[in-house]
Amino acid sequence: MKSNSADLELVAADVEGVQVERQVSGTKVGGENDPGWQLEGSTLKLSLDCTGISINCKAKYIVKVPRDVAITAENDKGLIKATGFTADFSAKAGNSDVQLSDLSGARLDLEGRDGNIKGDRISAKAVTVTSRNGDNNLSLASVPTLVDMQSQDGNIKLNLPEATYAVDTAAKKGDITVDVTKGDTSSHVVRVHTRNGDIVIGKAS
Repeated sequence: MKSNSADLELVAADVEGVQVERQVSGTKVGGENDPGWQLEGSTLKLSLDCTGISINCKAKYIVKVPRDVAITAENDKGLIKATGFTADFSAKAGNSDVQLSDLSGARLDLEGRDGNIKGDRISAKAVTVTSRNGDNNLSLASVPTLVDMQSQDGNIKLNLPEATYAVDTAAKKGDITVDVTKGDTSSHVVRVHTRNGDIVIGKAS
């Protein structure tokens, strides 16, 4: 699923196939707003093309997808928001935020360039996050096998359920706080590294 500029909201639903709703707003003088979507094989491409003078157009796509379908979402300049999926989920964002909740697939893979990443009630067994500029904030609802979070410039906050974790942290410029039970031989591995930013690993409420 790819979008070049519009906000993208993915909703897990009891539907057959994919349902797309689009919302367009803005003002312009002349020209056109042409929001469109096209399904090419298993890839849904979403776009918004605006022409004219004094354009201020914006689009949002709400896409309903069966909850047990694995999702790969890419958005260069718009928000990625998703909730309720039970299969593997991956997202790649450019100059925007990623907001996730209630995801329970086995894998969660996230990549951010210039935006914040936030996830609540995540139940994936394997979580990987790679971020350039922006804060990362994840709260897990079940004990993971692996959490690997890497950031260049941004704070990282990770909340984990009660368990013993093999924790590996590093911050070149920033404070590190770890408030979970640590054990080097644990099968639950947590690696959190940032270049410029604070790291806080605490207990999920």
